[in-house]
Amino acid sequence: MGTALVYHEDMTAARLLWEDPECEIERPERLTAALRRLQQGGLEQRCLQLAPREASEAELGLVHSPEYVSLLRGTQALDTQELQALSGQYDAVYFHPSTFHCARLAVGAALQLVDAVLMGAVHNGLALVRPPGHHSQRAAANGFCVFNNVAIAARHAQQKHGLQRILIVDWDVHHGQGIQYIFEDDPSVLYFSWHRYEHGRFWPYLRESDADAVGQGKGRGFTVNLPWNQVGMGNADYLAAFLHVLLPVAFEFDPELVLVSAGFDSAIGDPEGQMQATPECFGHLTQLLQVLAGGRVCAVLEGGYHLESLSQSVCMVVRALLGDPVPPLSGPMEPHRSALESIQSVRAAQAPHWTSLRQQGSAPTPRPGTCSTDGRTSPLSPGGPTFKAAEAQASAVLSSLLGQLHLHPTPPVRTAVTLTAPDAALGLPPAVLHQEGSAPQEETRAWARLHEALIQDTAFTALGKVLHLLKGILDGQVSSGVATTPAAAATLDVALRCSLSHRAQRVLCVAVGQLDRPPDLANDGRTLWLDIRGKEAAALSLFHVSMPLPGTTGAFLSCVLALVLPLAYGFRPDLVLMALGPAQGLQEPHAALLAALLRGPAGGRVLVLVEQEPTSQLAGILARVLHGDAPPSLGPFSTAPPEDMQALLYLRGQLEAQWKMLQVAAPS
Repeated sequence: MGTALVYHEDMTAARLLWEDPECEIERPERLTAALRRLQQGGLEQRCLQLAPREASEAELGLVHSPEYVSLLRGTQALDTQELQALSGQYDAVYFHPSTFHCARLAVGAALQLVDAVLMGAVHNGLALVRPPGHHSQRAAANGFCVFNNVAIAARHAQQKHGLQRILIVDWDVHHGQGIQYIFEDDPSVLYFSWHRYEHGRFWPYLRESDADAVGQGKGRGFTVNLPWNQVGMGNADYLAAFLHVLLPVAFEFDPELVLVSAGFDSAIGDPEGQMQATPECFGHLTQLLQVLAGGRVCAVLEGGYHLESLSQSVCMVVRALLGDPVPPLSGPMEPHRSALESIQSVRAAQAPHWTSLRQQGSAPTPRPGTCSTDGRTSPLSPGGPTFKAAEAQASAVLSSLLGQLHLHPTPPVRTAVTLTAPDAALGLPPAVLHQEGSAPQEETRAWARLHEALIQDTAFTALGKVLHLLKGILDGQVSSGVATTPAAAATLDVALRCSLSHRAQRVLCVAVGQLDRPPDLANDGRTLWLDIRGKEAAALSLFHVSMPLPGTTGAFLSCVLALVLPLAYGFRPDLVLMALGPAQGLQEPHAALLAALLRGPAGGRVLVLVEQEPTSQLAGILARVLHGDAPPSLGPFSTAPPEDMQALLYLRGQLEAQWKMLQVAAPS
């Protein structure tokens, strides 16, 4: 099992046959450029390559009317003048004699990917297709889209595989109104879309693209629209939207499959979106989605018209799907005011429908008609000086990312484990390295002198193995690791001090259980210590936060999504140390989810220390999720106790002025 890549060169056949400045950006090179970059990065070769079939007309009929399918079938026999005349009846559409064949292949690619994932042939995958689909409606082409690839795939998953809950995440910069119309009264499909909106002044100029459009009838609450009212949204804005809107709702919904309408016109450099999110951001978004639905994630290409930005973004998504670490996010981790206003609006609109948002507390909706500028102009004029400067900036950022990947390649070992009980290695997956090496005796002895507990034979041996593994992570030979120890508190202290003295500039420590922060640890901003299962909720300093262990699944998710991850991404660590100490109290699925989500902030550099019984399988579970497997299901969503939410809201209030990723509303 692995990652599928679905592609067929026939999907490059359709092209614009007449002059049309609006449509000329949707061209075959979008696919060939992305595929070439995947090949250059060695990513295509690591995927299971599936050749798509044409979708049958019955499958197209899952979403589209017979009359519309018949009309499209007829385009194969039209001449150029007739094709142009028919295209003019729709908004931003062109037809070609090969359009019907290409569009059926695009749908068929999505269906084959869904079948492969749901039948267990692969974990996940990407369908590299054109034409895109998310604007297409029951009886109308729209916005380059002919058949609604993702909507048909969702209906197919319901009818053929019996799925009852499907999440569709649309991160294209345009609102996928076609998907919204198809599912707006259907509570079995949760549709999330962010899109450039500008208070209704950006295409497709629809009132129903705003945050208060939440679905119809039984489907109310199952349409989640997050409108961007300014251009220039970046990594922090996209991440905040996931942490504070999408993921709380998605965990509560508990999908069986995640479909991604993966449009990359929301990436830096794209003339349509004029946004600032860099390619690695889409890898992080993909990683966050992989903790849902047992990792069953199917991404289907939508838009994306800057060939280099599109290609690099596609590569980052495939890296994440393959389980590779993704480079840390670049740029300031502070959402724009306009983004916070949009997040505030959608949380207020959705709170009546979702316990996860209601229990966190939602600020009132911003006053209608407000328009933050964030000092930016909107829209940018193509060809103008501001647009040319943005193009130059995008080129510099994309070149820098390629250079970073060249200088800091993926470590040869993705995950290594060192254990105090050798028998526990029997349950490890074959791809995880069972490390037997140890640091030199003199080095281990020097560090062990810091704690009496580490001088004992078993603890001393474990410390040597931990130091050896830690050095491999810091030197770029190993991405992540799990180590067991009989003395978690002392080992964590040594690992932290060793990291800071070696190469790490900033280290995030997430301590679960009876693990106190060393009293002599400098409060110099190089260490952020998050104590889960502290005695009380307290912001002891900007870099030392204590939180009682959440009592339910709902409270745990709120703690992780609304506190731990915003702080972690805002801190931008070089290394994450996660320690599970005595009486840590987390169930195995909760610990696994925490480890999986902590892969992101430091670009995959995570070391987990576990003080466990020899019979525990926790080390193996943690190794699997660090290696890229999906964590086990948390089970049914349960409401958080009031005292847990009061503690969370208190901490957010204490910290959000300095840690901007905690904010869920624009400052008044």
